[in-house]
Amino acid sequence: MAHSRETEVCDLFIIGGGINGCGIARDAAGRGLSVTLAEMNDLASATSSASTKLFHGGLRYLEYFEVRLVREALIERETLLRAMPHISWPMRFVLPYHRDMRFDAETPTSRLLSRVMPWMRGRRPAWLIRLGLFLYDNLGGRKILPGTRSLDLQTEPEGRPLHERFRRAYEYSDCWIEDSRLVVLNARDAEARGAEILVRTEVISAERAGDLWEVTIRDTDRDETRTLRARMLVNAGGPWVGDIIQSRIRINSREGVRLVRGSHIVTRKLFDHDKCYFFQGEDGRIIFAIPYETDFTLIGTTDQDHPDPSQPPACTEAEQDYLCAFASKYFRQPVTREDIVWTYSGVRPLYDDGASSATAATRDYTLKVDNGGGAPVLNVFGGKITTYRRLAESAMDKIAEYFPGLSGHWTAGVPLPGGDFPVDGAGDLIARLRADHSYLTEFWARRLVRAYGSEAAQVLGDAKAASDLGEDFGATLTAREIAWLMDREYARTAEDVVWRRNKLGLRLNPEQIAALDAWMAARRKNGTSAAAE
Repeated sequence: MAHSRETEVCDLFIIGGGINGCGIARDAAGRGLSVTLAEMNDLASATSSASTKLFHGGLRYLEYFEVRLVREALIERETLLRAMPHISWPMRFVLPYHRDMRFDAETPTSRLLSRVMPWMRGRRPAWLIRLGLFLYDNLGGRKILPGTRSLDLQTEPEGRPLHERFRRAYEYSDCWIEDSRLVVLNARDAEARGAEILVRTEVISAERAGDLWEVTIRDTDRDETRTLRARMLVNAGGPWVGDIIQSRIRINSREGVRLVRGSHIVTRKLFDHDKCYFFQGEDGRIIFAIPYETDFTLIGTTDQDHPDPSQPPACTEAEQDYLCAFASKYFRQPVTREDIVWTYSGVRPLYDDGASSATAATRDYTLKVDNGGGAPVLNVFGGKITTYRRLAESAMDKIAEYFPGLSGHWTAGVPLPGGDFPVDGAGDLIARLRADHSYLTEFWARRLVRAYGSEAAQVLGDAKAASDLGEDFGATLTAREIAWLMDREYARTAEDVVWRRNKLGLRLNPEQIAALDAWMAARRKNGTSAAAE
């Protein structure tokens, strides 16, 4: 199973550099398989950078009786939290309640309740919410995260931003996750274990040649084409999984994908505390209002069918109005379009289970192997970011059938790059970094630790002053850090940096971003000569 550079044969060729593709690449490389992964754009450039940024069990999925999915996700929260405490951390969620609230009556739970207790039709009573939160607290064997408690919104600070009619709430635990950094760190760890990670590399076609796949790829930066061979193919193309089946690998498949667009708005800071709000709508939807990047609030998400993966997703004016109106039913101060500073949208490639609405479509994952006519291909449908590691393990269970003698599961508890410190250790890292680099502000040091964890000191190197870090692009972003991102984390453009490796695009103006893009282009052209490293 050794990788042969001369004949360009690998064990596993993975299409797609989102969280599923990079998670599988890491797991496979760690078991000794030779792996090549190709992503046609930047890593996490589609769905995996457009999530609601949460590791969560999915409280609302209990109403659809998706107990296995919720339990698996709840268990994973703490497994992942231990492995990446720099990019993931606990967060408390406030769920306001009012007894006159009415809800969509079409969920399985609502339909059952209306049959047994017809006078409750359209209502989600307090006892039902408490039951759901009891299950949420106990399904996953919670050890780190605190449990549910009740809040008096008339006296607690969490009630101040809300309308006076909300007098009580429930507070429970989930976790924040820096989604696009999660993808990059999985790719880095996969590469450290022997995988080849190719960005800006499009798969033109893949054809079976006996017991191998012949995969034609094109480096879109250099416009160079070559053909590789692989013993097995993994289609982790996300929104393009169906297109890859039909037009790239050209196999017959009865499996379908339902593309659902989820849009978010980022507004000015709407409240001062560090907890997230869970808002319930009368249309059966829920949204979150989350403290974001210190000075902002993230609100989302929507659920809209998005039939064409070639059409870039965008948060429409109608979706912006919907999210503003939804949040304004809870916040005392109305949220308006004027409050919005940024929007983003992603397409979830959900397994098509025939659900009547985008909201009801399953968030579970489905893995299908096709070995008709020769070399096998594994097609990955659906999934959610919280269960990406479990999805990778399940994928490897299927892949292992074609590679006898592989070792078993290994990723649980193994830290990602920079994550080798305690769950509650970020504060100590920040203090140590500031002690060693006195020029760092609190914001700057916190940003570095929350991005790079224990590797933050390596990013700064031996710099004794801010001027030692090279050109200053604004908002604490320097040439030294950009060089790290280009050399270690596959970044090639300013967009890669300011919207995926971090979110400093919220703080930089167009001229600063253009200057950064020009600097990176010069560095790519001239090697490292443009860097003040």
